[in-house]
Parts: sequence; structure tokens; C-alpha cells
Amino acid sequence: MTPNVPELKLISGSEVSEIATAPRTPDAHRALLGRFEALNAVQLGGAASMQRLPAAFTVLAWNLERCLFPEDTAAHMAGIAPQIVLLSEMDHGMARTKQRHTTADVARCLGMTYAFGVEFFEMDLGSEIERAFCDDDFNARGWHGNAILSAVPFEKATMIRLDDHGYWFVPEFGGDRNQPRVGGRNAIAAVVLGADGPICVVSTHLESNAGSAHRAEQFDRLMDAVDAFAPGLPVIIGGDLNTGNHMPPNYDWQDEALFQRAEKRGYEWSFTAEGMTTRPSLLTQHPDRQMKLDWLCGRDMTCVATGILPSLDATGRPLSDHDAVVARVSAGPA
Repeated sequence: MTPNVPELKLISGSEVSEIATAPRTPDAHRALLGRFEALNAVQLGGAASMQRLPAAFTVLAWNLERCLFPEDTAAHMAGIAPQIVLLSEMDHGMARTKQRHTTADVARCLGMTYAFGVEFFEMDLGSEIERAFCDDDFNARGWHGNAILSAVPFEKATMIRLDDHGYWFVPEFGGDRNQPRVGGRNAIAAVVLGADGPICVVSTHLESNAGSAHRAEQFDRLMDAVDAFAPGLPVIIGGDLNTGNHMPPNYDWQDEALFQRAEKRGYEWSFTAEGMTTRPSLLTQHPDRQMKLDWLCGRDMTCVATGILPSLDATGRPLSDHDAVVARVSAGPA
């Protein structure tokens, strides 16, 4: 199981130089990925507000696109009072989000505990649009990742790496020679105490820079790891699965192989409401592009109700380029 730590160890200046001069190959990337403690640990923090989940509880999964506005984002979620929040694309020590630990800030506002794991160590300030949000010309930490927020304490938590070969580091895979990132897609899994026993909750983010076959392999790897981490427990998985992201202009999510593979292993997709889940945002300005990327699925769980929480705040400002998917669930089969 991945170590659980209160703080993640900074990557030093000399280590940054080593990354910058490393060969852009899968083997070199694997070596780098294995070296840094921050890329191989789960940070735990915050404070729980209850000891166990109620018999029926609310789960929300949301890609927060860096999380530009932590307090406003937390206030937006507070209206539906989720007990489990599955987050992706959360910054920690990035100039574009004012060097904040956005996961910790959202958790504090909601009165929840959190588990955060680094998806990528980013050495650059980001896109031209993102640079407009920067006050500094450096990243204090350079971490970008996924998280779980919970109203109840974690019994245990781990990170599940879904690839290690450097999709965003090796140029032949699409990595940017001028903006290298060390890391790869991951999931954060945790066991929490439900009304009738422990439940496994998982936040994940699958690869956008690939096709259906690769994402299906990632989801297989995820399901295998969940079975090893929490054998026999009810499971709920949520996040940005990037379904159909490789198929413009229609972005047909139904072409994804991962759905049937998960169903064969007992997962149900009825936890996800119908409807698209992307929109134009302050950082991603694609007014005509609509995709269904965000999902919740469960195994040995009952789905009571589903919904989509639009990412527009009370002023009409988008908090993300993704809307949140929401489900009311209970443990055990229907």
C-alpha cells in the first residue's frame, strides 16, 4: 500500500535539473517516477465531522480544472452536502492557483478530511491562458493530482498508478519537449466506514492523450488494484474517464471498451445521470464542444438517485470546464 504522510517531500532544484536533462524515454521516465517520494505517497489531512457514513449518502465526482476558486467551489458543493467527494485536476503549489493546496482548502471549507496524490509534477507554469492567472513566475511545488474528501475518517488509503511510461514526458507519445511532466494517470482509493461496514471509494482520472483501448487497460488495472486493496468490499468509483475524448467531432463516449469490461466484473453505470458534462470555462474555451467524460459506477452498491451539478456559480461564472456528477447511494445490492 502507498505510504500515507502528512506532508509531501519537495522536489529539489537539483532534482528538477536532473529531470530537465533526462532522456525522453519510457525507461528514463520510469526511473524518475520511482525516485521521488512525492509521486509515490498519499497526503492525508483535514478533519472528519462524523464517525461513519449514514445508510444513504451522497457522492460527488468533479474534475475541477486546477481549482481556481477553492472557497467558491466548496460553497457550490455545500448546497447538496456530499459526504464523499471525488476530485481530479487539483493543484498544489502551482502559480496559476496562487500556490495554494486547493484540496486542503476545499476540505477545510466543507469540514472534511482529505487524501491527495500527485498525478504529475509540472515544471512549467502552464498554457498561455493559465499564465494570465499567475502572480509568480515559479511553482512552489508543481504538483497536480487527484483527491478524495470524506466526512468520515479514512481507515486506509492508497494511490494506484495507471501508467508509468510517460505519456506527457516522451515526445513520441505527445509529451511537450519544452514542458516536461513526470508522472501519469492515477487513482486514489480509500476505505471508509459505512452504516453496515467498510466501503471502498475511488477517485480516478483516465488518459485523454490516448484511445479507447488504452483507457480500457487503465480501468482493468484500476479494478485489479481495488480488488487487492479492498477485497470483498462494496465499491464506488468516480472521476473523469475521458470517454470519447479521442473521437472528434462527435466525441462518442459509447465507443469505449471499459464500460462492458467493468460490467463483466460486477460494476453498474446507472450511478451516472444522463447528459453531457463539459462546458466552456475560464481556462478551456471551446463553446461548441460537448462531451460526456465524467462517471460514477458502483459494485455491491445501490443507487438511489442521480444528478448533475452544473459548474456555474451564482454569478454564472464557470468554476470548471466539467460539471459534477452526483449520486445518492447505499451499500448492498438493490
